[in-house]
This record gives sequence, C-alpha cells and structure tokens, in this order.
Amino acid sequence: MQKYFQFSFLFLLIFTFAQKKPDNTFVKEHYNKKEVYITMRDGVKLFTSIYTPKDISKTKKLPFLMQRTCYSVAPYGETEFPRSLGPNKYLLNDEYIFVYQDVRGRYMSEGTFTNMTPQVERKSKKDVDESTDTYDTIDWLIKNIENNNKKVGQYGTSYPGFYTAAGILADHPSLVASSPQAPISDFWNDDFLHNGKFMMGYFRTFPVFGIQKTKAEKDSWFMDTFIKPTSEDGLKFYREMGTLKDGYEKYYKNNFFMTEIMNHPNYDEYWQKRGLLPHLKNVNHAVMTVGGWFDAEDLSGPLNIYKTIEKTSPKAKNTIVMGPFSHGAWGRETGKAFHNEIYFGDSISTFYQKNLETKFFNHYLKGDPKTDAGIPEAVMYDTGSKEWREFAQYPSKNVKKVSFYLADGTLKNAASNAASEYYSDPNNPVLSSDHLKDFNGFTPKNYMSEDQRFAVGRPDVITFTTDILTEDMTFGGELMAKLNIASTSTDADFAVKLIDVYPADFVPKEKKEGVIYNNYHQMVRSEIMPARFRNSREKGEALVPNQKTAVNFRLQDVMHTFKKGHRIQIQISSTWFPLFVVNPQKFLENPNFATKEDYTKAFIKIFGDSSLEVDVLK
Repeated sequence: MQKYFQFSFLFLLIFTFAQKKPDNTFVKEHYNKKEVYITMRDGVKLFTSIYTPKDISKTKKLPFLMQRTCYSVAPYGETEFPRSLGPNKYLLNDEYIFVYQDVRGRYMSEGTFTNMTPQVERKSKKDVDESTDTYDTIDWLIKNIENNNKKVGQYGTSYPGFYTAAGILADHPSLVASSPQAPISDFWNDDFLHNGKFMMGYFRTFPVFGIQKTKAEKDSWFMDTFIKPTSEDGLKFYREMGTLKDGYEKYYKNNFFMTEIMNHPNYDEYWQKRGLLPHLKNVNHAVMTVGGWFDAEDLSGPLNIYKTIEKTSPKAKNTIVMGPFSHGAWGRETGKAFHNEIYFGDSISTFYQKNLETKFFNHYLKGDPKTDAGIPEAVMYDTGSKEWREFAQYPSKNVKKVSFYLADGTLKNAASNAASEYYSDPNNPVLSSDHLKDFNGFTPKNYMSEDQRFAVGRPDVITFTTDILTEDMTFGGELMAKLNIASTSTDADFAVKLIDVYPADFVPKEKKEGVIYNNYHQMVRSEIMPARFRNSREKGEALVPNQKTAVNFRLQDVMHTFKKGHRIQIQISSTWFPLFVVNPQKFLENPNFATKEDYTKAFIKIFGDSSLEVDVLK
C-alpha cells in the first residue's frame, strides 16, 4: 500500500521527480551542468540549473528551453545529472540550453511560496510576480550564458504549466515560444475546486502545497506529513473521516493552503487575484497550449487560456492541442494508449511529441519566429471516432447549437411539462467510482472515462437517454447545462455526466481483461455546480424550498463522436463522493464548516424544460 501511494505521488510529478532516475549516461556525456542563483529585482535569489551542450560554440549558438517549477529541479549538484532533459527525447537530441528553476519559496530558492501567485497589474520596480521572475531570469540568461542565440522558449505541465502561462506575461523580447501544458488558469475551476466546489479527491495532496520550508531544501520537507493508506479500500478513509470540517481539524489545522480554502468559500478577493485569465492580454509571441480530454486535474485551464489569448491577442500565434490523455500523459509513450479501460490508439504521445511539440519549439527557437510554424490552429482528438481532427479555429465555425431536453428518462429535442424527481441523502452519497483502490490515489484520474453503470438505478441518480442513434453525431465544442430545478431543501449541488452508451454487442479493438464492454456506459464529460452560486460566485444564495429555480453552468468542452448504434445519456445527482465534498443541503454561509447535524435530506425535481446545450459539428 505504501508503494501504491508513492507511485501516485510520483505520477503527479512526472516531469520532475520521475525524470531524475538513471540512466543518465546520454545527458552526462553530452551536456555540461552549472548551478547558479539568479537575483530577482527585489533581491530574492532563485536556484537555477543550466545544462549546456558540450559542442556549443560561437559558430553553433543555441536557444534556451526553460521550465520553472515548484516540484524541485533535482538532482542537485553539478556532477549529478537527470536521465533526460526537456519535454521530450526529440528535443533533447536536437540540442538546447536546458534551464530548470525552483520558484520562490521552494526547495533551494529563497523567498516565500504562495499558491497561484497573484499577478500584479501595475508594477513598480519593487513589485514581483511570476512574470517578473520569468523576465529577470531570461534577462540574466541572455546576458550571462555564452553562445546563446538570444531566443528563449518555456514549457511546463500542471503547476509548471501555470508558471509557463504566467511567464507569457513577462513580455521579454527574447521570449518567442511558450507551451503551457495542463496549466491552471483559475483555482476556482481547476484542481482543488470546480465552480467553487471543493474536490475531496485532492485531500491527500495538501502537504505538498501548504507547508512552508524554513531553509534551503534538496529533499521534500513535507513528506512525513502525508496521510498514508491503511486499507486497499480507499473509501474507508473518507467514510471514517467524517465531514470536511472534521478532516481539516484532524489533519490540516497547520496547513496554510487548506486554511485559506476553508476560510474562503466564495469567489472573493483571495480567489479573484489568483485568476490569470484577466491578465492574458496583448500576447505577441507563439503559444501552444496543451491539454488532455481526460485530465481530472486541469482540463479547464488549457481551454480557457487558449480561448482568452484568442480573444485578446490578435498578434499571438495561438495553438491548442487536446488529446485523449490523463494529466500530463502526453509526456510519456505507453505504446497502446488507454485511459482507464478505454483504448484510443497506438503511439499517440509519440505523434504529439514529434509532429507538434518538437516542430513548435524547433521552428520558433531555431527558425524565424516571425513566420508560422505550419501547425494547425487547433489539433483536437475525437475520443469517439478515435482520430485527430484539425481546425482553423476552435470552437469551429462549422457547428450548430443543439439542445437535448431532459424529460421522462429520455433526451428529447423539445421541452416537456413533465418533471423528474430523485431523493438525495448526504449521509448516503452517490459514489464517484466503484474502484475502491482508486480512492487511495494522490489525485483522481480514472473516473474521467469510467463505466457509469454502477450509478444507474439508484434512487438518488436520475438518468436520461436517447434512442439508439441511426447516424454518427459529433459533439465538438462547448457544453452548457441549463437546469430548472426545485428542492425541498435550501441548498444543493448538481453533478451532470455526459455518457456514451455502447451497443449490447460492442466488441472493442483492444480491451483489458475482465472488463465487460457490452453496454459499457463510458463517461465522456462531467461537472458539478453548487446551486448557491447560480446567480453570483461572489456570494452564496439559498434556494427557496419547492420553488422552480434556474441553475445554469458550463461543462468543460468535448470532442466526441457518438457512433451509430450507440446512445447518448445524461446522469444527474446531487452527491458525488468522495470525489467532491458532500453538500449538507442546508444553506450555510460557509459550507466548508458543515457538521453532520447540518445534513438535510431532500427531494429534488428536474423539470422537463431543462436541457444540455451542445455544439454539434455539421
């Protein structure tokens, strides 16, 4: 069990800890290593490792490829080398000056760490944020590392993806290419929160993000504070923990990040100033944002960053890539590409690395950055037809809005006067998965495409399904849930799942042993919305019992073809445990401190004029 937990942790940090394992022979033979402290404009020194090809010269000047991270630039020591450098092996072979930097307050760097460093809109000479740190680092590198070609690219996945996205705002003349991958754009909708709803499945991660170091550290100072599994039944921990308040008081009273989350239930100044999207304006270099359709951590970030730059920055060479990947999975090749139990093809990561990522950086860092790299504006993997699609823009102009109305257990093309009702009890929540081992993981992953048959038939799950499709139908863009509800209680959550129901005789091209693929109910997309934020994120608002109320919210985008012979299904529930904290269903000013005594059972109606609005490719 201990090994299982450690594996999950290393998986999260794949671009940091995992890449530091031997064999490092190639890197050691072909690169020199230098460790320096680079001084920022406020005097704080950031630890930086620089790997320079041994054959660099005045006649062979090379660009920089940089990653800034809170997850350690280990191995430390100028005689210690990682097994690889850069985002993929092809770029390693093409030769770059690779730069890794510990951000403020992490590992060997000075300063104080803060989550999602607020961006300073109007900077004085003393104001600092991640963009100024990026600028100061680039400026030092250009001036102090010999034989560089005065071009810098940056990349990073997950939290390093956020540092890359924030670094876009450095606006240094030498920064010509940025690739934020699985980046956080706004904590209100990425990682720890979805529409402000706390993601309980992240509960074990808080030691990483909520404990300050007191000195320079080469090792992870927070490791001994992890909550280690005691049973293969991961649900046992969450059931015994009790409420979020109970878990906080037992495990994390001294964790500054968890305390911040507990004390800020609304989208107040704390969250607002950590939102990156309002600052992404006037970007004037090449940006390739990368994400995975089954990224349980940061699906919102890539889509929103791309769309924002597209709207605000006409001079940017703006590209988005979305593949059939879980969090960061495009960074490693598995041969046959599965997500959980679903097969998507062979060598998909290799296709991305060779044809998109390598081409992007080689063109802008070694070619003419003023010209286009020849990469399509949007390269999106269709998770239903299992093929890459290319678009001149995203969402495509070639879509039409289609509404599927929810009535009498079916999905219809017209509203109905009928209403469907279900019973929701916070003491007996709907499970988010039936794989109990997965609840021991560091972060959730498999549920994003999991078979949802385990939830069908529960009295607290309501299901709407089309007839068998007579032709293919591709959802290719945005999804909007437009629910009209009524509850006997004063608060409620609404979890909406979009599901692809396979035929009863379905036979997959590749399968995993023991899985019944006949009538498989594959989740395609899902999201949760607290009714308290239906009118405003800044202040929660109670439901009026038994009053018809609109709860509208956006699910993350999708690119999925529902094949002929399949059916489209939507499931709705008001609990989704332990993926998300249980709503007490009694309105509280701060539901994070709900007790068991606050738990309120409720009957909830979904009216027949409720719908899911989708972009259907023509």
